[in-house]
Amino acid sequence: MIHSMTAYARHEIRASWGNAVWEIRSVNQRYLESYFRLPEQFRCLEGLLRDKLRQKLHRGKLEINLKYSAASTAGELKINEALAKQLMQSASALAEQSGKAQLNVVDILRWPGVMETQEEDIDSLQAELMAAFDAALVDFVAGRGREGAAIEQMIRDRLDQIATHVSTLRTHLPQALQWQRDKMLNRLQEVKAELDQNRLEQEMAFLAQKSDVAEELDRLDAHIKETRHSLKQGGAIGRRLDFMMQEFNREANTLSSKAISTEITNTAVELKVLIEQMREQIQNIE
Repeated sequence: MIHSMTAYARHEIRASWGNAVWEIRSVNQRYLESYFRLPEQFRCLEGLLRDKLRQKLHRGKLEINLKYSAASTAGELKINEALAKQLMQSASALAEQSGKAQLNVVDILRWPGVMETQEEDIDSLQAELMAAFDAALVDFVAGRGREGAAIEQMIRDRLDQIATHVSTLRTHLPQALQWQRDKMLNRLQEVKAELDQNRLEQEMAFLAQKSDVAEELDRLDAHIKETRHSLKQGGAIGRRLDFMMQEFNREANTLSSKAISTEITNTAVELKVLIEQMREQIQNIE
């Protein structure tokens, strides 16, 4: 299976501590690059996130965004009852001894450690966030796979069309060569040149060799076979497919330069169009 480098995924999680939203988006890139937008308190997760991305992805420019909102109950004040009770007992004992001191509840509450802010377990919170990121990453990879499957089908369709053009041109080639031979003979007869039959045969053989595109057709067939094999293997084959498109273009250009008939010229043009359509899509393959 092949994967596209263009995709988007979003995953939201709601819990007692609040809610968070992961967003992952990517575009094509020669290598794997990732950029993070994380709240300051979760910057420590960046290294773990990069490791997870490298395990699943090979190429692409990624942007990972985390939006975090704490629940309204977060930071709720809580009384340390044990400490408050201990202070009250001590204050009462001192009041009895002095006979003048009065117990002030506000002073007890102001004592360091009596009033506590209830905080979430940061380790538990980070674990939930990472689990949510894993879910987002699964959706993201699946999206790249779906788009990759569509691109693969398009490439296979274009390969089938190229194979049809090559097959048709093979059938037409002997007729084109004979037409070229007859054309040359007619021109020589028009100028009433004295023809040396042996020399004529040599010239015809040279012309046939120069005009023969059978070798290019064979290489096109080989490229079609190799590209289909790469698609079947799957994985990160974008660079390999891009190289194959260069080879396809090379043969199409040679066909165009050797064109000895309208059929060959038109076929070369059609091949270039199909190759360019594949090349544009291959730029998005991982």
